[in-house]
Amino acid sequence: MENKIKAQTFVGFAIRARKCKIGTNASATLKKANLVIVCHTASENTKAEADKLAKKFNCPALETVSVTLEEITHKENAKVMAISDRQLSLAILNSSEKDFNVRN
Repeated sequence: MENKIKAQTFVGFAIRARKCKIGTNASATLKKANLVIVCHTASENTKAEADKLAKKFNCPALETVSVTLEEITHKENAKVMAISDRQLSLAILNSSEKDFNVRN
């Protein structure tokens, strides 16, 4: 199995397990997040807000490279996502070499 498919699969697992919030305002309501993902098509202000969220939660922020976050999550206009499960976020980080770039 290819790493690209693995990272997207782990994001799908996080959605299925309801261990994530999609959207900037929804992500800000979390008490703790272990990973923040931002789409490469997001505006600079949205990317700055995602960086603020990552700083608030003291976690890494990733930016998509080839596919949009909308395609990964199957949610319209999805630009920011926060994952609250530690094991899933570690799995995404370990298998995200081609799909994501680290922002901070």
